[in-house]
Amino acid sequence: MKRIAFSVVLACFSISLVSCGSYSRSSATTGSRSGLKFRVFLANALAPTGLGSNLPVIDIIDANRDLVAATVPLGGTVTNPQIMMLTPNRQDTLVYGATNPTLTLVNNASESLNTPGSGASSTTSLTGATQITLPADVTSIVIAPAGVDAFAAAPNANVPGQLPGAVIVADLVQGKVVATIPVPGARYLLQSPDGNHILVFSDNSDSVTEIAPVLIGTGNDPRTVVTGFDRPVGGIFTSNSNALIFNCGPECGGAAAGIASFNLSAPPTSTLPVPAATVGLLSGNNLYVAGSAPNMACTSGTLATACGTVTAVNVSTMTVTNSAEITNGYHTLMSMGPDGQLFIGSTGCNNITAQNNGSSGEIRGCLSILDTQKFSVVNPPDNGDVTGIQPITGRTVVYVCENGSLRIYDTTTDKLAATQISLAGDMTNVLLVDTPQ
Repeated sequence: MKRIAFSVVLACFSISLVSCGSYSRSSATTGSRSGLKFRVFLANALAPTGLGSNLPVIDIIDANRDLVAATVPLGGTVTNPQIMMLTPNRQDTLVYGATNPTLTLVNNASESLNTPGSGASSTTSLTGATQITLPADVTSIVIAPAGVDAFAAAPNANVPGQLPGAVIVADLVQGKVVATIPVPGARYLLQSPDGNHILVFSDNSDSVTEIAPVLIGTGNDPRTVVTGFDRPVGGIFTSNSNALIFNCGPECGGAAAGIASFNLSAPPTSTLPVPAATVGLLSGNNLYVAGSAPNMACTSGTLATACGTVTAVNVSTMTVTNSAEITNGYHTLMSMGPDGQLFIGSTGCNNITAQNNGSSGEIRGCLSILDTQKFSVVNPPDNGDVTGIQPITGRTVVYVCENGSLRIYDTTTDKLAATQISLAGDMTNVLLVDTPQ
């Protein structure tokens, strides 16, 4: 299985931009409350300080007006922020820093690193902030519904006497790692709605490991290994005990891609073949899955040497209802924007640039936008890996981190919106923190 890759690029590209708003970090309300009630957090791994150096920060954006209002400095606490996710009570944002791997909580009310006594997730640490040092790099995180424990998949974690790989359990209240559960090659986690089951998907495996959190620390093995899959890489729970599992198949070295119907702790009951499946989204009765079958040629109209596929499945009848060609790469992100526009992001795709397009004018990268009503696809004229997608509730815009830059798309046109935010650095992820006021 492929790793998620993050690219480093500066600036606001001139391609297709109508206007590109400017922002001076030195003039922002750094480290203080923005006064906003509808915010987007933007992780920037390499924000210029103006002193010839760079520091990781979270830029706070006014989600109504697409303007940067404040900054939360992360220097010394989180380096190379990648994953961001809200705690269940929405009071904090958990941030994963990939260099010297750490978990840190940002208090959403104070817009600052959580300190002892500052909120519901207060902890103690040597730095005075909520920081948990992890023993290995992680690739996927889930937070228990109670908001106390975070579970992180670490595919290369050192486990004495066993193959590398584990699920690391961190107590966000105590601010420390409390358990390490060996699972070779653990890459991705999927948690049931009630939090009673965590499915672990491992590299180069035809099995899924089910973890029962209630058994952790009891002396009983919390793991159950379920076989009968074909390189499973993720899935979607349809209830607390049933899930649809994405079999990656040939894209991950297996035999056949498909959607496996899975009742917990038992082999899958049936599998629906699809062209490829590494990521998916359930919208009503429609399941959308995307992936890139090996050596799949594009039909026409592009210089790309290979393409991916998005497939629609009716989950009531478990039948394929439609499919469309998209950009290739390893697909990891999918989010439904306004107007039924499905944003699909990948890494490692065939980029068509001005330098390699043979003067055809074609530009494309790792982002595809599917109109789910017409089932037609737009591949925007931009290059690079997609590492973050965030629709803005109540508006017809979607924020996308692509090639280290922030892009704001208008879902009524599937083009870049008139207002863009120009920020230097490496934008790795984006998260809507509030509901519309």
